[in-house]
Amino acid sequence: MLGIACAFVVSRSKQSSLTQQGATTQPEVLFEVGNFTLTNQLGETFGLADLKGKVWLADIVFTSCAGPCPEMMRRMAEIQTAVPAEQPVRFVTLTTNPEFDTPEVFRRYGQRFGVQAGRWQLLTGSKKQIAAAAVDGLKLTALDKEVAKQENPNDLFIHSTIFVLVDRKGRAREVFESDVPDMRPRLLAAIEKLVKED
Repeated sequence: MLGIACAFVVSRSKQSSLTQQGATTQPEVLFEVGNFTLTNQLGETFGLADLKGKVWLADIVFTSCAGPCPEMMRRMAEIQTAVPAEQPVRFVTLTTNPEFDTPEVFRRYGQRFGVQAGRWQLLTGSKKQIAAAAVDGLKLTALDKEVAKQENPNDLFIHSTIFVLVDRKGRAREVFESDVPDMRPRLLAAIEKLVKED
């Protein structure tokens, strides 16, 4: 648990330093994303290998979340709309609650936000697989919330509210707080830079 919390703190501190960089600088390499294989909203196997050669944006939510998750989905949808479909850019959302968020549940949830299946993967799997992909691979926080601290029946998890931007080689390059007002233009600019990279 301490390791997860530390990973999140590292991500936050990296984001803070990155946002202070000049607009013309290429985002630095933060870490290599670990290999993963999960199941998408169509029931298909999907993993890191399917993202090779693509710039991609990742986050983590759960479908019964009454907190930040719907807004995170809306913001990801805005980025999906803003990025031309012909560009080699993909979107990845993992669940913190794989026992409930089956492919079918995730597919219906994605429809609410205009998820384009070919571009945006909603990924689930076993708890062990999710932990490996989200926590170990992407340095996202995903913790069960103590029952005594839950504010309502759907207040089940503590999880990151950041977007992780990954380059064509599977390296995390920048993180963005999803609720920061100027996030969208900064993120789109960063995506454009990574798309142009060799």
